[in-house]
Amino acid sequence: MKFVLETLRLEEEREKLPVIKMEIDYELLTLYDALQENDTVQVIKSKERLKELRKQFLMIKKT
Repeated sequence: MKFVLETLRLEEEREKLPVIKMEIDYELLTLYDALQENDTVQVIKSKERLKELRKQFLMIKKT
């Protein structure tokens, strides 16, 4: 039973990968716009969000 639950959990996480990729793309666009506008606050926010998304992506990819 434990194996089945673990397998289901892993499958659910893998289904999140395309969503995370889209979020990364969107955040990269936001970062680009902020850089063009010299919006340092948004640049910092976007970089932090990208770090978080990267961490999530790598954790899922590793499993």
